[in-house]
Amino acid sequence: MSDKISIGSSMHIKGELTGKEDLTIDGRVDGQILLTGHQLTIEENGHVTAEIHDASTVIVRGTMIGNITAADRVEIASQGSMRGDIRSPRIALADGSRFKGKIDTQAKPVARRTAVPPAPTKATATAPRTPDPVSTS
Repeated sequence: MSDKISIGSSMHIKGELTGKEDLTIDGRVDGQILLTGHQLTIEENGHVTAEIHDASTVIVRGTMIGNITAADRVEIASQGSMRGDIRSPRIALADGSRFKGKIDTQAKPVARRTAVPPAPTKATATAPRTPDPVSTS
């Protein structure tokens, strides 16, 4: 079995991609990408509109719209462009690359989480106070 998967230039994938292999995208991907501990490369013809989670390294040579969380490194090559936030300990922006967003190199990458509704709280109801009877003499 191959350790590298490629999405060709004629491919358009919508949805969630998950895997434990290196992935190269030369086509179009819309959705979410979860590559635990592996490298994602977006080639020059690649166009990705997605949230990328848990990859070790992400290399952008094409177009990336969305947020990236990488355990090791994110690199935007000279011909690459990205619009979104990056969370990774190491970032490389090559001369000529385009980037718009926030960079966080301090925080450790956070695993993707699903929204969990808050636990219900116990409400205690109190009965309204009745006034003390007034004696009339």
